Amino acid sequence: MRFSTKAIHVGQEPDRATGAVTVPIYMTSTYSQRAQKEWVYGRTGNPTRAALETNLAALEEGKHGLCFSSGMGAITTALTLLTKGDHVVVTDDCYGGVYRIFTRIMSRYGIESTFVDMTDLVSVEDAIRGETRMIWAETPTNPLMKIVDLKEIAAIAKAHDAIGVCDNTFASPYLQQPLAMGMDIVVHSMTKYLGGHADILGGALVMRRDDLFEKVHFAQNALGAVPSPFDCWLVLRGVKTLAVRMEKHCDNAEALATFLSNHSKIAKVFYPGLPHHPGFTIAKRQMRRPGGMLSFVLKDSAQAMHVLQRLEVLTLAESLGGVETLIEHPASMTHASVPRDEREARGMTDGLVRLSVGIEDVEDLVDDLGHALG
Repeated sequence: MRFSTKAIHVGQEPDRATGAVTVPIYMTSTYSQRAQKEWVYGRTGNPTRAALETNLAALEEGKHGLCFSSGMGAITTALTLLTKGDHVVVTDDCYGGVYRIFTRIMSRYGIESTFVDMTDLVSVEDAIRGETRMIWAETPTNPLMKIVDLKEIAAIAKAHDAIGVCDNTFASPYLQQPLAMGMDIVVHSMTKYLGGHADILGGALVMRRDDLFEKVHFAQNALGAVPSPFDCWLVLRGVKTLAVRMEKHCDNAEALATFLSNHSKIAKVFYPGLPHHPGFTIAKRQMRRPGGMLSFVLKDSAQAMHVLQRLEVLTLAESLGGVETLIEHPASMTHASVPRDEREARGMTDGLVRLSVGIEDVEDLVDDLGHALG
């Protein structure tokens, strides 16, 4: 079964009781156990959530899927695989919430982290310690769109008996499948491309290994960061159109990346679909297409917020992956938790702008950006 067919059908067979084609929303906190024992309590399990978990596992070519109330809920639960004294190697260009949880929360529990540029495999190897238990990757990275070679990272993780984790939110399973490249766990913020309509919060973990699933499944129930049945239903609905949406996201992003690359007020464009991008070759090998995310740097960094305020079609807002185009300023928004000196050392300057390209008519997006840039 191919991707789009799986997105519509796996885990979503017609309801046995009524024949309903759409998975029902099981809005219940508990279940009668007089005639069945599979379902016990809403935090532990829900048929709507189970349908989504089955579907996402199939889309990622995995065996087990687990869903959570937010992307950070998924990440926090994954980190229960670590114990005091463990060490994690983390991509340096990561989502601000990931930086925050490793530096301000996990560190309080005796778990250390080292942030490295994962496009430099030697740096990854050099960061490994005897107590390293996890390698945490994103690709494309947030917000500089670096491309990490997942096969190589997976090989390093296995060589050191560490768990290889990849946040696949920016790519979605339609564009990239990290488990097929040897990674152990895939992370998603379902809030983004999987939901696709900026109307839910959710997170997911997908894996093949039974041992990891047993531990994380236990933690899912114990911690209780589970999504509502209605939110799961909304993600199931969103996933049905993931393939067609991602094609349009990519079409529009490619057009905007070209437009911005030729604009006199833009110093640099970060988009893995551009031939001059350092990760262009790896992206072509491990991604179906380059994705709907890009970033750019204004020549005059002082004008960044002025440009963003002038936009009319593009929406100034955090988040990404919806049908609408969102634009944001990482230094003051999504990555404000990263200290200024660290942000700038990694290339997250005040002139950097991140763009989540939607599925509107691309001519309107070009016209709006052109007007705002002046």
